[in-house]
Amino acid sequence: MATAHIVDSIPAAVRHAARHFGDVEAVVDGPVRLTFAQLAEKVRELARAFVAVGVRPGDRVALNAPNTHHWILAALGASYAGATLVPINTRFTGVETVDLLRRSRARALVVAGTFLDTDRLAGIRDAAGSGPGEVVPGLPDLCAVLRVPLGVADPPVDGVLAWDEVPSRAAEVAPEVAEARADGVTGEGLCDILFTSGTTGRSKGVMSKHRQSLGVATAWVRCGEMRPGDRYLLVNPFSHSFGYKAGILVCLLSGATMLPQAVFNTDVLIELVERERISVLSAAPTVFQTLLHAPERAGRPLPSLRLAVTGAATVPVALVERMGTELGFDTVLTAYGLSEAVVVTMCRSGDDANTVAHTSGRATSELEVATVSAEGKFLPAGEAGEILVRGPNVMVGYLDDPEATAAAIDADGWLHTGDVGVLDERGYLTITDRLKDMYVSGGFNVYPAEVEQALAYLDGVRDVAVIGVPDERLGEVGKAFVVRADGAGLTEEAVVTFCKGRLANYKVPRSVEFIDELPRNSSGKVLKRQLGKEKL
Repeated sequence: MATAHIVDSIPAAVRHAARHFGDVEAVVDGPVRLTFAQLAEKVRELARAFVAVGVRPGDRVALNAPNTHHWILAALGASYAGATLVPINTRFTGVETVDLLRRSRARALVVAGTFLDTDRLAGIRDAAGSGPGEVVPGLPDLCAVLRVPLGVADPPVDGVLAWDEVPSRAAEVAPEVAEARADGVTGEGLCDILFTSGTTGRSKGVMSKHRQSLGVATAWVRCGEMRPGDRYLLVNPFSHSFGYKAGILVCLLSGATMLPQAVFNTDVLIELVERERISVLSAAPTVFQTLLHAPERAGRPLPSLRLAVTGAATVPVALVERMGTELGFDTVLTAYGLSEAVVVTMCRSGDDANTVAHTSGRATSELEVATVSAEGKFLPAGEAGEILVRGPNVMVGYLDDPEATAAAIDADGWLHTGDVGVLDERGYLTITDRLKDMYVSGGFNVYPAEVEQALAYLDGVRDVAVIGVPDERLGEVGKAFVVRADGAGLTEEAVVTFCKGRLANYKVPRSVEFIDELPRNSSGKVLKRQLGKEKL
């Protein structure tokens, strides 16, 4: 096993990987195959291109593209140029994306070409409005847009840089300029801003330093016993911390090969596992359930598989056992995390199936994990309470939101997660409930308040509440309870269609029930648990 070497910045990690794993395959994406030495050269080229188009140290570079080698190179290249990364979920609508571009004051945008029949750049331009003399009208901070080709011949757009123009733009900047930029990046510099929805319905930008993002990856490498030559199939979206920090950065530190998958497809996944000898797969439990039942597998094990990491939902003991006996994994680990600290707890190799299924492991990354009562009293092992986390990888804070930061991190440095759990005498954590209304759909966090706020703009809606309900395939999906305004002829189809135009697909309710009144307590709060018990 090779433990992750401690480096304090992403540029330092790129250089370290080139020196220590130079001939090891770093990225495999269709016909594209790069060693770690070649990866470093490509990253330096992207860094010089970013400098050429006007990206300055400390500027924000937004990435709105699926899992491909382009995302990896652009992200590492932007960091090498001294910029801060702002990953954006490709499922977001143009309206949602523009909101994040404005709030982050993004200087450059890396955006997918036509993907899943959607032209994201066109959607962004439509949603942004207008403004004279701007690369994207309505986004005055944006100085450059780099479009990623995804197999569709997108027409050229004035002011938009095509991917094949990167070498010529990089040639405008001397190599030593990019190296000087990389030298200026320290562990205390702002590494990334990951936006995650909040219980108020407004997304919050979680800020992390370079040493924190790399600290998360280091912990993952150690718990998973990652090593050079491991081949990691990256199905978790790079816009999410588990695709980016527990994926790309893990491979960069450990010398494991990155195999990005832009769209989850069972046939393709099984074919890649067999052809590329995949050894590591991290995904939501639904992915492993799909693999177990896939007719394409024909019941045969996949012997190259070594390590599986899952979480974000209840994991049955039977699933853990079948992942070993039927899929062929040597080690199955569960974990718990959130954007504000990423990997909080994780199981270790050697933990038995009951521990892996019933707990989310013990603390990682020199973190402290505790539970407290509603009155704020620290609780002993075996008693359920709100989960608190403290340590070096807890976020810096929320972008431009000191009030929300102060509400999340108390004066003693404890991050209040809003989740409820129990610690056993070994320090292993079991998640028992949520203080928040959040539910998890297909591995994505959904915050009902955000959906409810969107539906408040739909004519005919007098009142609305959204909850998560069980779904065999996705774990949970949204259900909207709608109180219609007098005389409104609102239909389920109209509600769903309205949401589809304003929200990412995983946030859209899958069912709608019209009711006369929402159940509320004496203070006017909607009794969502009563909805869940009486209305499903």
